[in-house]
Amino acid sequence: MSTSPAQVFPEHGSRAVSALRLSGSAAGAVANCRIIDEDALTIDVEGVGRYTLMWTPADGDGAAAGYVAGEGVLGDEVVSERVPERLALAAGFAYSEGIIAGLDDIVTMAVCPERRDVVRLRIKAPERAVVRRRDVVLASSCGLCGGRDELAEGFDAFPPVTTGLRLAPPRLSALMDAMQRRQRLFRTTGGAHAAAVFSPHAGIVAAAEDLGRHNALDKVIGACLLRGVPLAGCGVVLSSRLSYEMVEKAARAGFELVAAVSAPTSLAVALAERVGITLCGFVRDGAATVYTHPQRIRDGAGEPAWPACAAGFPSTYDD
Repeated sequence: MSTSPAQVFPEHGSRAVSALRLSGSAAGAVANCRIIDEDALTIDVEGVGRYTLMWTPADGDGAAAGYVAGEGVLGDEVVSERVPERLALAAGFAYSEGIIAGLDDIVTMAVCPERRDVVRLRIKAPERAVVRRRDVVLASSCGLCGGRDELAEGFDAFPPVTTGLRLAPPRLSALMDAMQRRQRLFRTTGGAHAAAVFSPHAGIVAAAEDLGRHNALDKVIGACLLRGVPLAGCGVVLSSRLSYEMVEKAARAGFELVAAVSAPTSLAVALAERVGITLCGFVRDGAATVYTHPQRIRDGAGEPAWPACAAGFPSTYDD
């Protein structure tokens, strides 16, 4: 029996399958399940390179769409509060990779009419793009490529983030809850990561899901860029662990606070400490562990939620 590409790669974020479900010593039973979609999206940056990402088309937005400098996002199905997901991922990836320094560097960007799995991107000065990899296929779990020398250079690549954000401790849990309420694909499949950008004044301003944690973060960064939402002074909450490359993307975006449901790595903590990011792990069940720059977390009286601690030593609080 033949399988068409449309059957393998439906555009709804998940697909139905039959599976044998086992429970203890009882005989297995056939059950209908939903699994997360995994597809390929190629970002073709003219004069720079081609990047193929393994991703999830969570919104099923296969319609033609584009971006033109001076005109904004264009397309038949574009609405003011939603950026086509393919464009958001392409813009966010180009930004977090350092290919572009901001939206002003993009001349045009478009989903290829003949190949909806290709986004073509033209930038102002491709010869000046700072790239560390070209013409590659990136797995959903793939982050930084390179050795220790590139890691060392990354520690000095970003200016310190701004210092205006302040949150009361209960807001961390509230923001995590707000992201989790938007995790439709995770509830359906159990196989999706999520990211949500928040403003201390406007709450959640962008949220996305994907099978890859890097893609989810790139999607929300790209959506903010294309909607003109300033990233400086904002923070991001994540469903994943906090690895170096996730904090690197956050540092490039200028996020002041990064909070995740899981644990950080040593390099993630070191980079957050260097650039001034407040890094919070294990944000769950009304508690969190704050590893760097805890001064942004304040109680209702405007005082720090705990005494200052030496750099590099974690602080913990309970709601």
